[in-house]
Amino acid sequence: MPQAPTDRRRVRGDESRRAILTHAVDTATVDGLDGLTIGRLADASGHSKSGIATLFGSKEQLQLAVVAAAREVFIDAVIAPARATTPRGLVRVCTLLSAWLAYSRDRVFRGGCFFAATSVEFDAKPGAVRDAVVAASSEWEDYLAGSLQHAMDAGELPLLDDARQLTFEMVAFLEAANTRSLLHESAEPYERAEVALRSRLIGLGGDPALVATIGTAA
Repeated sequence: MPQAPTDRRRVRGDESRRAILTHAVDTATVDGLDGLTIGRLADASGHSKSGIATLFGSKEQLQLAVVAAAREVFIDAVIAPARATTPRGLVRVCTLLSAWLAYSRDRVFRGGCFFAATSVEFDAKPGAVRDAVVAASSEWEDYLAGSLQHAMDAGELPLLDDARQLTFEMVAFLEAANTRSLLHESAEPYERAEVALRSRLIGLGGDPALVATIGTAA
């Protein structure tokens, strides 16, 4: 049966929305979410201002859609592969850390990690966009903390007594590597983050052979 005109318009609209969001997420890591405007996106993406306004409505709705799209990219790049290929515990922790390093180092987005950038931009700006950034960032930290907790409960990190504290430290290492790599145009910060992450896990009783895969397994 031929596709109805309404269905075809919906498909075209969905395709346009995805294309615009792909460009917008990448741009936001460099220019910030506040730097996104319907006019600039129209010029860069080849869509009309009216078309973009129809798809997203207000600037805030556009920003929220960009955060949601960045979250999906992050899940696909970092969390989903680890869940699909590794069991719970230390091996998954190492895979997650490797995947995050690759996501940032390989510039999935031009400006590195989307959430590292937007967290700084919106940390003191209350509102729906900040709440969305916080929710997505917390989701990642909760998942990493849960993975560390499984490793701790399995006896794979016998000297660890606070998974949340270690999560805080690991996220700090990762985000510092992301920022300093961009600032200095160097891969060295990632190498130093890998050393720091391995050192903490080995110091907590982690298997050195397994921990050594951080930075190489992704």
